[in-house]
Amino acid sequence: MSSFFGQHLHLSIFGQSHGEAIGVSMDGLPAGMTIDFDRLSREMARRAPGQSAMTTSRREPDAPEFLSGVLNGVTTGQPICAIIRNTNQRSRDYGDGVDLVRPGHADYTGHVRYYGFEDWRGGGSFSGRLTAPIVLAGTLCAQWLEDQGVTIQSHIRQLGSLQDDSLAEQPEDAPLAHLKSMQLPVIRAGLERDMEQLILEARSSADSVGGVIECRILGLPAGLGAPFFDSMESVLSHLLFSIPAVKGVSFGDGFGFASLRGSEANDAFRMDGDRVVTATNHAGGINGGITNGMPVLFSCAIRPTPSIAQPQQTISLRTMENAELSIHGRHDPCILPRAVPVVEAMAAIGVMEMWKERLACVR
Repeated sequence: MSSFFGQHLHLSIFGQSHGEAIGVSMDGLPAGMTIDFDRLSREMARRAPGQSAMTTSRREPDAPEFLSGVLNGVTTGQPICAIIRNTNQRSRDYGDGVDLVRPGHADYTGHVRYYGFEDWRGGGSFSGRLTAPIVLAGTLCAQWLEDQGVTIQSHIRQLGSLQDDSLAEQPEDAPLAHLKSMQLPVIRAGLERDMEQLILEARSSADSVGGVIECRILGLPAGLGAPFFDSMESVLSHLLFSIPAVKGVSFGDGFGFASLRGSEANDAFRMDGDRVVTATNHAGGINGGITNGMPVLFSCAIRPTPSIAQPQQTISLRTMENAELSIHGRHDPCILPRAVPVVEAMAAIGVMEMWKERLACVR
């Protein structure tokens, strides 16, 4: 399993959805950082299931237990290992093994990839449950980055046919801290109610709905990243595509560049006092794979949750015949509310990796 990330910030996740616990091991946080446990609890709660009728009814406390690397609430500089115990599994909802493979899930591909030895309960290692340790690690990285003056903001840019205003339109000093306390973080007043109604309508019709999460990183210095394989876009995309349900990632104007001319797409450089800035930010704060000092802006397309109660066509692995499947159990009609903190966490992990890489280049 490809559970490792990073050359300078080393990260590994482990566990399965219905195992005893899931967890993370990370090496690279400096010694002496006092962990804000209240903040960590809030971030874990944003991702946790069972928050409302818009999410799965599975309830997990998601309380991290630090096994190493932290003493009296302060990082020691040694590798951090933390676990999150699974307490509310219902493996019976998944039968006694893989037979009818769920459309949109990794039941079939995982079965083939691991020769039938995969942990199939609740999606096993493919489950979104594994994003809990990602949020744990990302929150620690975000805390360190904020000490460097970096802020990460995100919101639901689109849910089904409903669209919010873009972060690109918001001033850098716009008061957006309240987004973290919103169940459906949106900028435009009143839109949260409409989005909730759309999610509940999807649930009532045994269906699901997807959308887009937009993220902005403020306070990054110019010079983070590299051309080609270690570009800022490459590293962030690697992490973002590791989130279950993410099917598209774009930076700045993204696919909108296809309809522009160079005279429209280029961001003119200007001086703002002694600071180099660009007049526009079509490139999303990145040129040649390297941050240019402007806000880094990206979007993630999130597919509708594949677990729906409607009858679907599939095949039986036992009989190798066509079959019909209706999925039972506890599932999210929309994963976006819980995916927002995961996107922020992945962004923090990627930026800290590139920050440490930059420091390693200093002679």
